[in-house]
Amino acid sequence: MSILNSNEKEGSKTQNIHRVPTGLSGLDEILHGGIPQSSISLVSGTPGSGKSIMCYHYIDAGLKNGEKCLFLTSDERVENILKQTNELGFNFEPYVDSGQLKFMYLDLDKSNVHKEMEEEIRSGQYCRVVIDSLTPLSEAPMWITKDGNEIIPFQDHSKTTPYPLGSIPATRLHVRRIMSILSNEMCTAMVTSEIPEGSRCLSRDSVSEFLVDGIFVLDLDVTMDRRKLTVRKMRGTKHTLKPQNIQITEKGLIFGQ
Repeated sequence: MSILNSNEKEGSKTQNIHRVPTGLSGLDEILHGGIPQSSISLVSGTPGSGKSIMCYHYIDAGLKNGEKCLFLTSDERVENILKQTNELGFNFEPYVDSGQLKFMYLDLDKSNVHKEMEEEIRSGQYCRVVIDSLTPLSEAPMWITKDGNEIIPFQDHSKTTPYPLGSIPATRLHVRRIMSILSNEMCTAMVTSEIPEGSRCLSRDSVSEFLVDGIFVLDLDVTMDRRKLTVRKMRGTKHTLKPQNIQITEKGLIFGQ
């Protein structure tokens, strides 16, 4: 009986995982075909680093593969996203018209926004889900019931105890709730988060990086006029930690110098 060494075992695990292409061929090559199915990946970076564009590629790859996709946005109105995607060469309108792709704007002024999101994800039977961005959701006002079971805002605040807006407990409850919704379904999800300039955290909330299966960090090297993409972690995947040069073009993100 032969005994596999650690590298061979790792390679065997990598090959046995069913993978979902990201839509970026250079990244899929690093990940041995894509991200693990039913996983949650965090795309984080400073403003303007290309987080949303990476999500467009991810959705586009799913649509071309015949998969049903959901794009949840809390930063931009749907009409603005469709305008941006058209300018980058992504023609999403036919998929929206056919029902294969749904854009859903998350109105954070609504007390039941988390419930609406959860019901859509669970009832839609989506293969791919994107949340762009996690940051406003994690910083929304929150109340918790006196029995400790409810963690989303609702109308009758007299029966609830408020958590201070922006507090660590409130943020953690928000993020954990969102990750729980995604992990309980069969979809493969991608969520974005901002990283403040100079921060050593991998997300604005400093919590989500510990709850996801994979992390992609997008960065700007202004002194060298370059953009970088780094795979910081990916479940069940042996990969390089070396930052990869990327460019934003009229066709979206591409790997290269």
